[in-house]
Amino acid sequence: MWFLGWLGRLPLAFLYKLSDVFYVLIYYVVGYRKKLVTQHLTESFPEKTPKEIQEIRKQFYQLLADLFVETLKLPYLSPEEIQERVQIENFELIKNYVDQGQSFLSFSAHIANWEWVPGALTTRGIPVDVVYKTLTNKQSDEFMIKVRSSFGVYPIPMQRLMREIVARRKIIRTTGLVADQSPHEPEHAHWLPFLNRETGFFPGTEKIARTTKMPVVFGEMYRKSRGYYIVLFHSVAEPPYDDLPEGAITNSYKNLLEAAIQRHPAEWLWSHNRWKHKKEKFVKP
Repeated sequence: MWFLGWLGRLPLAFLYKLSDVFYVLIYYVVGYRKKLVTQHLTESFPEKTPKEIQEIRKQFYQLLADLFVETLKLPYLSPEEIQERVQIENFELIKNYVDQGQSFLSFSAHIANWEWVPGALTTRGIPVDVVYKTLTNKQSDEFMIKVRSSFGVYPIPMQRLMREIVARRKIIRTTGLVADQSPHEPEHAHWLPFLNRETGFFPGTEKIARTTKMPVVFGEMYRKSRGYYIVLFHSVAEPPYDDLPEGAITNSYKNLLEAAIQRHPAEWLWSHNRWKHKKEKFVKP
């Protein structure tokens, strides 16, 4: 891991040259999950031609290669650089919560460069707790914790989330949860139509919102140019939630995420095996 840390100290201009090489390797040589990505894109966008699917696929792998070097670079960016590279179009939406002494939840997604968003918020005066899944490899986990702690971000392992929320309840902040992955317990998932398939979503994120009674936002992110991104926050739900039917918060998040992916189809993490669980296996008619 020391080598990756050393790479992060290099200029981004040089790292993007490495990214170009990495892209050729994962796309043309190794073909990393190429079949799965093609299947996901084809089923998600049946209206697109094979040529259009191929172009989206290439753009996705180019972004994936850039994400690798940009993640390494994160701890070595200055506050001014991260703010310049991640612009926030409607910062007032979330700033109003903090100004009113209100913590809130950010339901994010693996879209564009999600790893840079927490730093872009903390350097603008929004404290961020970021929830992460512990990696099996101890060295890799420690390395990613260091990266995700950049700019004073407070990382929380998923298994400690509720305890940390209680312990840090007096700190006005946002808690960021990446909520677009395949659920670990699909038998308890919220099943919703998403990108032309019945798709399981984590029920836990909605339960956290209802338990904490915090407002929920979704940060849509897309790439403006190489190394530069724009974030647009959307309101997902506002408490009280007593009159909202079960799954309503998740459904609102799902709709916003789906629209964001349709606007910028190359920028979601298509290599994740998102549809490995099938509704018919877990939900009886």
